[in-house]
Amino acid sequence: MDQPTELLRELNRSVPCHAATIFSDNNIWHGTNPMVQILPLFIFQLTLVIFTTRFFILVFKPFQQPRFIAEIVGGILLGPSALGRYRKFSNKFFPPAGFRVLDSMAHFALIYYAFLVGLEMDLSSVSRTGKKALIVAVAGIIFPFGLGFCFYLLFYFDGKSPKLGFLFWSIALSVTGCSELAQLLEKLKILQTEIAKTVLSSAQIDELCSWVFLAAAIPIYSSFYTTHWALLSTAAFVLFSIYYLRPALMWIMRRMPQGQGYSEHYISCILVGVALCGVLTDACGTHPIIGAFVFGLVIPNGVLEATLVERLEEFVSGFLMPVFFVVCGLRTDVDQITSTSTTDKASSPIVALIIAAACLVKFVGTLFISSFCHIPVKEAMSLGLLMNTKSLFAMVVLYTGLEQTALNIQTYTIMVIAVLLMTMIVMPIMTLNQPRGKAIPYKRRTIQKSKPHEELRILACVHVTRNVPVIINLLEASNATRESPIIVFALHLLELIGRASAMLTVHNTRKSGSKNPSHAQAQSDQIITAFEQYERRCGAASVHPLIARCPYSTMDEDICSVAEDKRASLIIIPFHKQQTLDGKMEDINPAIRDVNENVLASAPCSVGILIDRGLAESGDFTRRVAVLYFGGPDDREALSYALRMAKHPDMSLTVVRFLPSEDAANMEAMDFWGRTHGVVTVNIDTERERELDDDFLNKFKIMTVNDLSISYKELVLDDEEQTVTAIKSMDQEFDLYVVGKGRGVVSPLTVGLEDWCDCPELGAIGDVLVSSEFTSAFSVLVVQQYVRTAVKGEGSVTTISTKEEFIPMDWQPHAADDDGSESFVYPREKDIDDDDY
Repeated sequence: MDQPTELLRELNRSVPCHAATIFSDNNIWHGTNPMVQILPLFIFQLTLVIFTTRFFILVFKPFQQPRFIAEIVGGILLGPSALGRYRKFSNKFFPPAGFRVLDSMAHFALIYYAFLVGLEMDLSSVSRTGKKALIVAVAGIIFPFGLGFCFYLLFYFDGKSPKLGFLFWSIALSVTGCSELAQLLEKLKILQTEIAKTVLSSAQIDELCSWVFLAAAIPIYSSFYTTHWALLSTAAFVLFSIYYLRPALMWIMRRMPQGQGYSEHYISCILVGVALCGVLTDACGTHPIIGAFVFGLVIPNGVLEATLVERLEEFVSGFLMPVFFVVCGLRTDVDQITSTSTTDKASSPIVALIIAAACLVKFVGTLFISSFCHIPVKEAMSLGLLMNTKSLFAMVVLYTGLEQTALNIQTYTIMVIAVLLMTMIVMPIMTLNQPRGKAIPYKRRTIQKSKPHEELRILACVHVTRNVPVIINLLEASNATRESPIIVFALHLLELIGRASAMLTVHNTRKSGSKNPSHAQAQSDQIITAFEQYERRCGAASVHPLIARCPYSTMDEDICSVAEDKRASLIIIPFHKQQTLDGKMEDINPAIRDVNENVLASAPCSVGILIDRGLAESGDFTRRVAVLYFGGPDDREALSYALRMAKHPDMSLTVVRFLPSEDAANMEAMDFWGRTHGVVTVNIDTERERELDDDFLNKFKIMTVNDLSISYKELVLDDEEQTVTAIKSMDQEFDLYVVGKGRGVVSPLTVGLEDWCDCPELGAIGDVLVSSEFTSAFSVLVVQQYVRTAVKGEGSVTTISTKEEFIPMDWQPHAADDDGSESFVYPREKDIDDDDY
């Protein structure tokens, strides 16, 4: 038989022939089965795949597994390992005629998936990787690579199998999914710990190296004798992208008008560029996904990057990638795992040994290398287990190996099962033995308990530049001196947009120095500059700027973690509403409200919610401070902070205590956390709280008796209506109101107000100051004092009794202005003379 005939026969054994009719004019009314045609069949397959993967995402959600696990399991369900066993199902819904279209679409999906991965990878963070993270990353590459090499050659190389098939096994075992790992750490609530920072940095190095290895493995396997040309041309493409393509993109970005987004024309050109880069690297001898990845990697950080992620991510992950999952599933056949058609060594014990070794290799390797680097054993165990987290890229490597015939169905399926098991075991084990960040214990969690001449540590949170003036105004009023300095941790909170891999840079300090900063970076630079100017003006304040990139759902955890780490005594968070030109308060971001409520519920120190009602925009400095005192730990904390302000030579302080009249109802106990905090309840001794208030105010009056800048008033009122009237009558009198949230006791002067609160997180009085109409511009600080609690039983919390202290601030009264402070005349006011002190 001649050679062409033999070649044709060989091709017919591996490539099915079918009619390539896309669609037919005949319809179901002519008795034609529409599923025979390519286009109707593909549409049905896509619908079925998306439905199946979404269903398994919901099924796996309670188990907190990475999304790609559910998607791959959904693809396997449709393949020969499950439903594909039935001939009628596979022949009708996944016939060989339709597989070529699915395979082509899977390649198309991978190109844009690789582009997104490169787009969101931060190379600057790789350059800042510490020694510990680098050692863990190297261990996570060397040991799995060696295991893949040994096991493949020992058990699956019989002279007929490809010699270099071990490359794809080894690369798949070396991969650590940075995006999936960040999501797992977020679910475990350990994203801010040192372990998390180390493992995320290591994972990004592993992922970047895996891309390099894959780019080299494909030409090495495809044609060993022309490998050098493929590698050289690919390297030339990378250098061209870095030194020519990236500067061209930056030039285009600089020409864009400020404040305008990128048009559809720019986005379309970028998407075409992705395809062209894929074609170039395919022509070089590697793979189209390498070109798309490099192109995404060289796009500058900024508005363009965020726009592309926003436009593409959901389409690629939700619409295109399910096709890839079903192709992976259709090629996964568990019956082939122990098949002896390929090798006589494929027994079940050997397969179990390979999978077990694959699951343990990174764990053991990290433990081994850590013993030489003085990393604690418990930390090394956590690092080794977390490094087992795989990502979709591991499936991409295996799929590429199968496509290149470097792997067969048997070796491919074994590694697919190993990748799934390696990732699935991480979350349950970490949940059982969850590492916690080693928080430095500290006692000064409140301002009231701060000692004289002790530094005040404040965590000031900023969402947007508009928050800055009112916060700096408050810091200016806080009276930083050499004897009692202020340390400010200015935390810029940025919402995380896009994939979780961007969460690597959780806390970055200072400016990036980029010539073409993104909008977020430019905003951070403005915020940092404003705080640094305050530091220079003050002289006794030290500012430490920080940036936290996180989703709103976990932003409160980041705030509390930083406060714990920096041993802050006070957290200042901006209110979620801002005042409009007509004087009304407008909700700018409802998500910020949830963040504030969660911070109040779990803060490790006192918290202040700062509301600006136009004072910051007017440019006036806070000079007249009022404390509205109703009683309880929050009001005592508010007065303690105001007393620090009162030491400022340009400040005056007025303390107004609201007391119920004899005809008013008796004070009633309430919980510390308000009425809407579920199972968390705190038992309060009302009489004890009243005694603490009286003792606190007596010491305050004795300490400030000779200070003419401080005045004290008591208002005796009947009900909440008189309370609101009295507060509104103070309009035009003060620049800053410092009030407590109102936990501890509820007075008949506020009980009705709490039922009508629009913003319960502010308490009754804070809500009145925010929601009522005032003609003057002022700021409001609502303070919640930190109270240590202990859990007793399931679902109950009780306070731990501590001795209330009023630590004197070594008071030195300053002279009042010549005109003095005006006396206040309120209904039923009870004057306090010096003799009463």
